[in-house]
Amino acid sequence: MEQYFIIDFDSTFTQVEALDELARISLKNHPEREAIYKQIEDLTNASMEGRLSFTESLQQRVKLLCANRDHLKMLITHLKKKVSTSFSRNTIFFKNHQDEVLIVSGGFKEFIIPVVTEYHIKKENIYANTFVFDEDGNIIGYDKENPLSQEGGKVKLLKELNLPGEIFGIGDGYSDFQLKESGMIKKFFAFTENIERKSVAEKADHITPSFDEFLYINKLPRAISYPKNRIKCLVVGHIDEDALAQMKREGYNLRHRDNIEEKYLEEAGVLFCDEANQPKPDQLGNAWRLKVIGCFGRVNRKLAEAACDKGIIIFDDPKANPRNTDFIPRRVIAFMNEGKTHMSCNFPDLQPPRINNAHRLIHIHKNVPGILAQINEVFANHNINIVGEFLVTNPQIGYVITDVNTGYDTQVLNQLKAIDQTIKFRLLY
Repeated sequence: MEQYFIIDFDSTFTQVEALDELARISLKNHPEREAIYKQIEDLTNASMEGRLSFTESLQQRVKLLCANRDHLKMLITHLKKKVSTSFSRNTIFFKNHQDEVLIVSGGFKEFIIPVVTEYHIKKENIYANTFVFDEDGNIIGYDKENPLSQEGGKVKLLKELNLPGEIFGIGDGYSDFQLKESGMIKKFFAFTENIERKSVAEKADHITPSFDEFLYINKLPRAISYPKNRIKCLVVGHIDEDALAQMKREGYNLRHRDNIEEKYLEEAGVLFCDEANQPKPDQLGNAWRLKVIGCFGRVNRKLAEAACDKGIIIFDDPKANPRNTDFIPRRVIAFMNEGKTHMSCNFPDLQPPRINNAHRLIHIHKNVPGILAQINEVFANHNINIVGEFLVTNPQIGYVITDVNTGYDTQVLNQLKAIDQTIKFRLLY
């Protein structure tokens, strides 16, 4: 059965509400700009939460804009920098599903088309409103015959399109939920990466904190193997808020505790701790999900050795420079995203380049001879071509990154995990 993906634009494909941003551009020098900004934002939220009809909200917002074509050019430049992170990293999905992805928005084609077509989305699959301009290029209204300018417009549009097959809706607002309420789509996914509207989220089939999560749930190809919102980051001790903000932006699920508790350590994929709250080596015994520790201070040497034996990388900051709050999160994120171990205190140093159109797999094993040959034998037996391979060692472990250019099945992964002396294995993307 065919599948179609109906994706909202404002606060979904992009991090912001475009009309709100256009107002900030066009009213920059207006003496009452702050009051008007607030009025436009309130109108946006009221319609997105179902407290005000979309038609009434749109009419009032457009009246308040005082915008022209030059303002739209500035808006487009701004919006291209505000594409939601999880959408921007999954460009390959849009390239491979050009016929099935539709952008359906109550926004306007004048600024939506230049943004989303850079992600392989077809112009003919973009459904949105259109502005009306006067002869001087000023926005004076919009096409009121367009169903998307009306209350329940997305439902009306989908009835007209009459798409065959299963339809999935992804959005943050009440108009997106209406597609599910009307029976027009199979499932509605409330997208909360940028904003969570509780009145919408509580009615959704699924809450998806990222596009990665949507792709993961539906077993679709994605840029990363496991959504970051499913990875718990345990935070213990005094950690700078700027450092934590970086992890939040990456999508990690942060959990704060006053001290190391094994039941929470067992669930964590990432641990952030200060020098005074490091785990004891024996506490790592059941922390099989733990991949990386970021210690804001000097790490205990026995902990570093015990972690290495279990395939857990540690980045520490012996100088504990309060002005360099991004040092640890930057290293942790580079490891989780790319497998880079540069400046780790317990892993051998490796900074592999990213290879496009490839799958990256990480194998950590005890430093004994012959492991690399066994890894390559698995790939050879399954006719998988290696496009890049990197091996570094220290006295305790060998660390291998392999980039392959074809897909793989679970049998390949299971055989790699089963190689004798394997400590940890994971696929990145």
